[in-house]
Amino acid sequence: MNRKLKLIWDFKGPTASKTAQHHEIHLKEFAVLENLSLQITGTENITEMHSLAYLVVEENEMKPVRNALKPHRGQVYTESKR
Repeated sequence: MNRKLKLIWDFKGPTASKTAQHHEIHLKEFAVLENLSLQITGTENITEMHSLAYLVVEENEMKPVRNALKPHRGQVYTESKR
């Protein structure tokens, strides 16, 4: 079973939240155009001046996506149980 990896783009400043939301739109479009096996994207507000957008990919898809989109960082994705 492949691990799921969360590719992350950080945005800082007074418009960080809006920028992250806009970036997520492009991540969704990319996932569809590239026919990625997962279609998980999202945004998170860390503070008032720091937000992030993310795309979750299967580990075997990570390298081409990383090379194409240049995320700032990544981590292993764990689904939250709500």
